[in-house]
Amino acid sequence: MPPFWTIITDLAWPIALVIAWIFGEIGFRWAKLPHISVYAMIGFMLAPTQIGLLPKIENPSILFLANIGFGLILFESGYRINLRWFFNNLWILVTSFAEATLTFVFIYLVAIYYGLNQSTSLLLAALSTATSPATIIRMIHEQHSSGQVTERILHLSVLNCIFAVFLFKVIIGLVIFRNSGDLWQAISGSLIVLLLSTGLGMLFGVVLPTLLKTFKSTYSDNTLAFSIAIILLVAITHYFKLSPVLATLTFGIVSRHGRIVFNSSQRGFGTLGDLLTVLLFVFIAAKIDWELVKHGWVLGLAIILVRQVAKMGGISLFAYFSGISLKKGLLTGVAMAPISVFVILILEQSRYIGLNLVETLAPLAMVAFSLEIIGPLMVQYSFYFAKEIPTTKER
Repeated sequence: MPPFWTIITDLAWPIALVIAWIFGEIGFRWAKLPHISVYAMIGFMLAPTQIGLLPKIENPSILFLANIGFGLILFESGYRINLRWFFNNLWILVTSFAEATLTFVFIYLVAIYYGLNQSTSLLLAALSTATSPATIIRMIHEQHSSGQVTERILHLSVLNCIFAVFLFKVIIGLVIFRNSGDLWQAISGSLIVLLLSTGLGMLFGVVLPTLLKTFKSTYSDNTLAFSIAIILLVAITHYFKLSPVLATLTFGIVSRHGRIVFNSSQRGFGTLGDLLTVLLFVFIAAKIDWELVKHGWVLGLAIILVRQVAKMGGISLFAYFSGISLKKGLLTGVAMAPISVFVILILEQSRYIGLNLVETLAPLAMVAFSLEIIGPLMVQYSFYFAKEIPTTKER
């Protein structure tokens, strides 16, 4: 029989998930804390650089499962996007562009002020424009929220993701070109990846609805088919080093407009979605190194404050024109805080393709650590003050 600690090491991830689930339920029932905030705290505490229950050695299969969990959430986020809303209310696009641009410019200037080089500042600014739909969609499910703020946050977070991935890939391509002088390597590492990832998502979004309509599935819903398709899509993007973020978002958006009904029973992908959500948020927090948090806390705190001001300001500026009150504009800006899941997975995917940017972008560790825990609370209270959370009787 293997030694006790060997058994614990081999079973580290299942044990961590059990611990996270137990404390997630306790925190939610007793302190009304969002489940995902508790999952994040447990993941951070059990990380190899903290208590050390989780192994230090990188496990590609865990990253792959985390990407599947993120892919399921991104698909659902994309599926809930109504493109007609953008055409009917162009101020939504203007609002998104304004707050993303303000965030990018402000973070870049702050990073330059603190002495970071131009390339690092640009990458930091690009990633900081994002808002993670993973946190937003899970909070919507948990709080059963609905209304103007809820829908606006979801739509703006998806647009943020698209902007951030595009900016990040383009800047990476420019950095590669400046360092190597190889134009093809720079293009293949950025624009081609963006085009292929988007095209792959569109292909899945056309083919799967067509197959479902052709087969006239006997299932009461299409959860199984979509789940399998997302796993395959993430696997393909993972293998060919494309962007699973763009691919799954595009898949969801195109599927919605393929007139495939996604029942309320399917939201969150049921038990599979819940399980992978626990894994995803534990994994994300476990990737945050306390030493990097301590090293970059000053700039990280400045980024959090400036980023929040930029998002609240950009959204509030066009609140009246886009059809909401100033109060709801401010609440929407507050709820745009979550960033951790998107940033950490993008950095892990970059490491997977040979670009180790984690230590280069150390201030993001402080940002991810803080907003992984506080971000869901900010979303929850935004829903509450916007009066978009139903009472217990209404639920």
